[in-house]
Amino acid sequence: MTSKIKNLGEIGLIERLTKRIKLDKSVVLGAGDDAAVIRWTRDRYLLYTCDMIIEDVHFRLKDAAPFQIGRKALAVNISDIAAMGGVPRYAVISIGINPATPVSFVDRLYRGIEALAKRFKINIVGGDTNSSRKLVIDISLLGEVEKENLVTRSGAKRGDLILITGAIGGSIKGRHLNFMPRLAESRRLVKNFKINSMIDVSDGLILDLGRILKASSCGAVIYEMAVPLSKDASSFASAIKNGEDFELLFTMGQKEAARFFKTELARFGTDVSMIGEVVEKRNGIKLVDGTGRIRNIKAKGYTHFD
Repeated sequence: MTSKIKNLGEIGLIERLTKRIKLDKSVVLGAGDDAAVIRWTRDRYLLYTCDMIIEDVHFRLKDAAPFQIGRKALAVNISDIAAMGGVPRYAVISIGINPATPVSFVDRLYRGIEALAKRFKINIVGGDTNSSRKLVIDISLLGEVEKENLVTRSGAKRGDLILITGAIGGSIKGRHLNFMPRLAESRRLVKNFKINSMIDVSDGLILDLGRILKASSCGAVIYEMAVPLSKDASSFASAIKNGEDFELLFTMGQKEAARFFKTELARFGTDVSMIGEVVEKRNGIKLVDGTGRIRNIKAKGYTHFD
């Protein structure tokens, strides 16, 4: 029987494709994090990421203005650079679009891209266009990070506290089109505190936490009552799995976290919540609900091909 992509799933397909790739010494970190890390100068790394958004998967034309679609296409990439502690610099933009689309639509879409590029001082340096039945935007973004400020998914340590910016859940009601990448928050964190691991929550809190834990060979305990839910969240169960929140999920040592909450939180400008603790790998992910009951929870969220 011929195996299908849907049988592998998104994570399985990525692992199948990347395990055969050979990298030279210029690559510090390839596939498996929010961005690739490449040797560059004595004190800085290059960061390289790409993200694609597709009509009827990441947005619907009847619900999203062209400006919002273009803005989101760049925002999701900026969020990846933020998750590595870096700063975005250069973008190339490829678009697949129906030839019958009005030119005015494309103009408005590019205004959305340009508005965010201007805000974050990103240079748009090229790209490609192709005919497509549905709208597809694929952006590759190059950034940079000081070597001492690089944060990956693999640095979480037993005893770390797990923190998250903002609130999660209900992004489909509009926030997924209008969110602001947490770049300023990321830079403030990495410049002033020792952040052991970080990821942006794009595919759901639990799935993305699971990615940190897998990369770091750890487990976690999450406290349901501590998880900040958006006013648009329909339930806790949906909020931790639906994704597209684009908040920063990160871990730091307990003393460092205490220093953050004592000296920084009041002036940080964005809410930060402590939602759990990193534990030994053999514990998996455990959820403590409002009654104190403890149960195992699987690292599930939004994945393509399911």
